[in-house]
Amino acid sequence: MNFIYSLEKAFNESADAVNAEAMSKYMKNNFPFFGIKTNERRFIFKKICLENQKETAENSREIALSLYSKKERELHYCALEILIKNLKKKYLKEDIKFIEKLIITHSWWDSVDVIAKFILGEYLLEFPLERGNVISRFSNSDNMWLNRSAILFQLSYKGKTDFDLLKTLCEKHGTSNEFFIQKSIGWALREYSKTNPIAVKNFVSISDLKNLSKREALKNL
Repeated sequence: MNFIYSLEKAFNESADAVNAEAMSKYMKNNFPFFGIKTNERRFIFKKICLENQKETAENSREIALSLYSKKERELHYCALEILIKNLKKKYLKEDIKFIEKLIITHSWWDSVDVIAKFILGEYLLEFPLERGNVISRFSNSDNMWLNRSAILFQLSYKGKTDFDLLKTLCEKHGTSNEFFIQKSIGWALREYSKTNPIAVKNFVSISDLKNLSKREALKNL
C-alpha cells in the first residue's frame, strides 16, 4: 500500500538514533523506535494521510493490522490513530475480535490505554448490547491487559458511565498485586470523580482496594 510505504520512508528519513535509544529505554526496551517525537510524528502522519485519504479511509483495518505487525513503536501509534479517525460511528459488530487482537499484541500501557479509551470505549457505545459479554470476558481473562481494558473503557463516558459496573470491576480486581491493575482502578475512579466526586469518595472509603488505587482515585478530591 502506498500509504504504508510513504509513512515508513518518511519515518526512516526522520529517524534519530539518540532519541530512539531514550524512547526505547523509557518503554523498558519493549520496542524499538525510529526516535521521532510526538509532534513531529503526528505532523508527518497527518501529511501522508492527506496524500492518501481514499486509501486509508477504505482500508483502515488492513492498514492498521499491517502497521501493527511491524516492529517500530511509532507505526503502532499510527495504526491506532487511523482507527480512531476512520472507524468512529462505523464499527462493525465483529470488530471486537480485531480490537481484542490489538490489545493483546505488543501490549504495553501506552497502546492499551489508547485502545481501551478511544477504540473499545467507542465500540461499546455503538454496540451497547455487547457490553456485558465483552467486559465479562475481558475481566475474567488471564491476560492482564484485557483486565485493564475492561476497567478503563469508560474513561471518556463522564455522565454515561455505568458506575455500578465500574465498582464491580474495581472490587473484582481490587486485591490484585499487579501495578498496572492497581493504577487502572485508581485512574478510572479519579476520572469519574470529575463527574460524581461524592460517589467516588464514598466508594473508596468502604472499599478494600489497594492503597495505590485509593491514592490515585482520590488525587483530585
